Amino acid sequence: MNRNFSQLLVPIGVVAIIMLLVVPVPAALLDTLFVVNIIGALVILLTAMFAKKPLDFSVFPSLLLVATLLRLGLNVASTRLVLRDGYAGEVIETFGHIVVGGSMIIGAVIFLILVVIQFVVITKGAERVAEVGARFTLDAMPGKQMAIDADLNAGLITDEEARRRRADVAAEADFYGAMDGGSKFVKGDAIAGVIIILINLVGGFAMGMLQRGMSAGDALSTYSLLTIGDGLVSQIPALLMAVATGLIVTRSNAETDMGSAAGEQLAQSRVALMIAGGTAIAMAIIPGMPKIPFVLIGGLLLLASQRIKAGEAAAAKESARVAAAESLPMDGDSPEALIEQMRVHALEITLAPDVVDLVGDSDDLLGRVKALRRKLAMELGIVIPPVRTRDNIELPAGTYTVRIAGVEAGRGTAPAGKVLALGEDLDALPGATVVEPVFGLAGKWIPSEMRHAAEMAGATVIDRVSVLVTHFSAIVTDQADRLLTREDVRVLVDAVRAASPAAVDELIPNVLTLAQVQQVLQGLLAERVPINDLTRILESLSVRAKTSTDIEGLVESARRGIAPAVVASHADQGTLRVVTIDPALEQALLEGLRTAEGTSQLLLPPAQIDSVLTAVTAQVTALQNEGTSAVLVCAPALRPAVTRLIGAQSGRIAVLSYAEVTAADVAIETVGVIRDAKALSA
Repeated sequence: MNRNFSQLLVPIGVVAIIMLLVVPVPAALLDTLFVVNIIGALVILLTAMFAKKPLDFSVFPSLLLVATLLRLGLNVASTRLVLRDGYAGEVIETFGHIVVGGSMIIGAVIFLILVVIQFVVITKGAERVAEVGARFTLDAMPGKQMAIDADLNAGLITDEEARRRRADVAAEADFYGAMDGGSKFVKGDAIAGVIIILINLVGGFAMGMLQRGMSAGDALSTYSLLTIGDGLVSQIPALLMAVATGLIVTRSNAETDMGSAAGEQLAQSRVALMIAGGTAIAMAIIPGMPKIPFVLIGGLLLLASQRIKAGEAAAAKESARVAAAESLPMDGDSPEALIEQMRVHALEITLAPDVVDLVGDSDDLLGRVKALRRKLAMELGIVIPPVRTRDNIELPAGTYTVRIAGVEAGRGTAPAGKVLALGEDLDALPGATVVEPVFGLAGKWIPSEMRHAAEMAGATVIDRVSVLVTHFSAIVTDQADRLLTREDVRVLVDAVRAASPAAVDELIPNVLTLAQVQQVLQGLLAERVPINDLTRILESLSVRAKTSTDIEGLVESARRGIAPAVVASHADQGTLRVVTIDPALEQALLEGLRTAEGTSQLLLPPAQIDSVLTAVTAQVTALQNEGTSAVLVCAPALRPAVTRLIGAQSGRIAVLSYAEVTAADVAIETVGVIRDAKALSA
């Protein structure tokens, strides 16, 4: 009921305001509407002050239009009563006689001063700020959208968060565009107020002399006071709305309201308060100056500065205590310090001294890596270990490295003050051509100031942190099997045991040890097969382990257990594009298949192996040139050996077995055939 009422309140109010322009209203109702106008403007002003960011009060431009229309309607209604009855309610009469002391000159001066304050100072400034804010907000929209897309691609935010941010960007642009036009309402309201009061003065003077037979002095005195009162009643809420407009358009995004932020920031400098307090007390010495106000205000400022000094001393003492406590274990050659230096970290990013600033900003490397850990956990099914970040003075300038278990797994550059421009035509941009480490694209590191010029030239511009995080993500995905420790497997198995105890108790430790399960999971991760569905993997291992515990066979059994998920990760809109092996070649491979120590291998003449590798590489290259991807399918017995044979030279084409493909409900499209020759036939 309340929601339905709020939906109808504004439309009914707008219709009622329009009716004010044509339908006479009694003085008592007009008094009520004047009170609503003044208090409503005050509520809007206070709401604007307590809003943390402009979008928290996004309805303000519409309210500004409605409030302006209400004031104009009240002006018309009050003018009608003043000219017709010589009386327009107690509110106008009070402002005309008591607020300005019954003096027309005082009232006119106060009215003009209010108009000058509103029109020349507040409205003019708010209009300019709204215009500039709208322009810069619209200009910044493409960059903000690209930043959101970059964060989404890097895994820092979810799809829902990306949609919410895009909606906020669009809403911000709409808001500042509306405020640019809404500020014109305030300006027009101020101009209309001056014109209306002049019309009322002339009309009232004519009405008193021509229709009521009043003398010129009586007519001027009676109608001028009512007109001034009417103008003041309308101008005060108009001034409040103008101030609210200025507050909204000058308000930046913050975590607190305006009052809290102002209090914190004005009290951040103890010296400033001391100087201001001392100046106030010194001014009290000047002959003729009032002593009490200056001394009182100066004393309050000095007292506030002393309280800030005490707070700063307490904070410094606590910081020193914490720093001393943290430094104790690492002091000298203590065993703790040596052990910490000796320990090999599972994941480590080392930075050259000139790129350590990547860890300093609000959107810094550490925050991006933290978000990436969540993304990889969802994609791979494992929680990668915490990442240690440190500087290394031995690295060349602008260089970073990624280490796994103390061994360098990747290296790249991220020069300070530059961004990476990727594209086909970069000749117009300065700098040497480099190769992007993940996708192998040609690019150039250009000064950050040239970002806009590069984008206008059609290049894709990526910031330094995104380059490093993307490279880091690719390395971790490629070598996830090295990161899966025995303790990680225990934690994962315990989580499955809590939900499906039968899947674990039947397998571990009676049939397989935790070490064997770790080897199987590492085998899956080495081929980029996620282990999210650990319950189904363990159930498949339970069946296979009753006949054989060789790791290769267990990995194949686990793959078949989650075959639909494996195939779905390579399918495109329900279609799986496959490259098959010529039957004659496949038979030759089966005849050359040998198993030693639980590992299958292909024993073929070197010339035949080179021919197969050449054919696979050519097929992958052709697919990449067409902008498509496919998987290689073969007999289940061949799959492990073929994967090992072509893994390093095939451009990372996935190898699936016939059993896996047929277990998934997807359409199959054959896009190529591998033959025992260097040429391909589709």
